[in-house]
Amino acid sequence: MRFHVPQYIEIESKLFGPFTLKQFIYLAGGIGASVGLWFVVPYAVLSLPLIAAVALFSFALAFYKVNEKPFIEVMEAAFYYAVGSKLYIWDRHRKTPTKKEIAEADKKEQEANVPKLSSSKLKDLTWDLDTKTGEKDEDLSDETI
Repeated sequence: MRFHVPQYIEIESKLFGPFTLKQFIYLAGGIGASVGLWFVVPYAVLSLPLIAAVALFSFALAFYKVNEKPFIEVMEAAFYYAVGSKLYIWDRHRKTPTKKEIAEADKKEQEANVPKLSSSKLKDLTWDLDTKTGEKDEDLSDETI
């Protein structure tokens, strides 16, 4: 049996000529708001900048993408950022090791076969090294004379 696997699923279908459904709704809303502003605001000096702002916003919603994301998602993120709290507190939780973790760490340390030196054993070794190097220095001085 062969199955048809859909491809290009990221591309929306064009329903209204060259526009998708979302683009058509954004543009129709922008045109409607512009016409409404033209009739509501009595002076053209006041209405034209408002109409230009609404038209620019509706075109941005319909066509503009920021980092391959639609402009409406960017506006949503900006809204949630503006409304949300901006207090970020880093709270470091110090984890206390359990008895099981301590036992595992001791077991790993024992498996490493690292010899442990006590302070007295270490002092003995350093004394032996110091005295043996002193004897060699004396032997070398006797041979050179």
